[in-house]
Amino acid sequence: MRNPGGQKGHHHASEASLAFLDQAELELRAALGLSRPAASLATSAAAMPASSAAASLATSAAVITSSSTAAPPATSNSTPATARPPATRPAPPPAPALPLLPAESDPAEPPPGYLGHRARMREKLLKAGPDALLDHEMLEMVLFLALPRRDTKPIAKALLARCGSFANAIAAPVEELRRIEGLGDAGLAALKLVQGAALRLQAAEVLDQPLLNNWDRLLAYLNASLARERIEQFHVLYLDSKNRLIADEAQARGTVNHTPVYPREIVKRALELHATALILVHNHPSGDPTPSRADIEMTAAIKQAAGVLEIVLHDHLIVGNGRHLSLRREGLL
Repeated sequence: MRNPGGQKGHHHASEASLAFLDQAELELRAALGLSRPAASLATSAAAMPASSAAASLATSAAVITSSSTAAPPATSNSTPATARPPATRPAPPPAPALPLLPAESDPAEPPPGYLGHRARMREKLLKAGPDALLDHEMLEMVLFLALPRRDTKPIAKALLARCGSFANAIAAPVEELRRIEGLGDAGLAALKLVQGAALRLQAAEVLDQPLLNNWDRLLAYLNASLARERIEQFHVLYLDSKNRLIADEAQARGTVNHTPVYPREIVKRALELHATALILVHNHPSGDPTPSRADIEMTAAIKQAAGVLEIVLHDHLIVGNGRHLSLRREGLL
């Protein structure tokens, strides 16, 4: 016969074991971050003997531990794993900026030897000065500053072939210079800029200076500004009471051998400038400064009109190409 008291004590021991199993399962799942299933180990072990329940707990614990090493399924209570960003390749270095090209449409880059030629010319200029350069070298250097990506040597030689000299090339009319192949607006502007700089330098030698005491400087300025003109021009130099230059104004531009001049307009302008003396100047494009009969008569008319207002006419100079003539020195004034 069974002992009722012993059976009762075994029943109480089983309930304690089940409570222990249930609490152990909860702590184990909490440590592993797992949720509790609907049917717990303790419930399923309720019908087992104590020894079998303990073995079942050990087996379940091993299963839970091994399953925790695998990736757990996504649940609403679980925290999603942070995705590792994909590996990225380093960005390639930026392409070098292209150099700005000049406005002038230029051909391909000159060969390296040509660049060396330019460097030698610069060195020659800086060491020996501009007097060491020939006319075509001067023109070439002026042009390669304006046309840095062109071979300017053929253009310089074409200018000399047409104009004859550096001075004639920079002083040539714009319409004539446009006929030079390859010169373009940039080269044309460079030549005219050099001409303008030369004239300003010459003008600075006579400004605010008594012209009658600086006659050679005055003639150099007039030769630079008028000797190479292709059409006849008439200028009036207006002087103050100390014979200093107030203004050099072109009164008229004419044809190759005639310029209309109006004495009344010259005297009117002298009064506006408060000038007390005049020097008349005009050029002969032919290069021969010999005065014509019309030159002598026009000079006499201006002298008479100015004398009425006590304005002195000092001289009338005629400028040819490298030559000049003074009407006063010739006794024609």
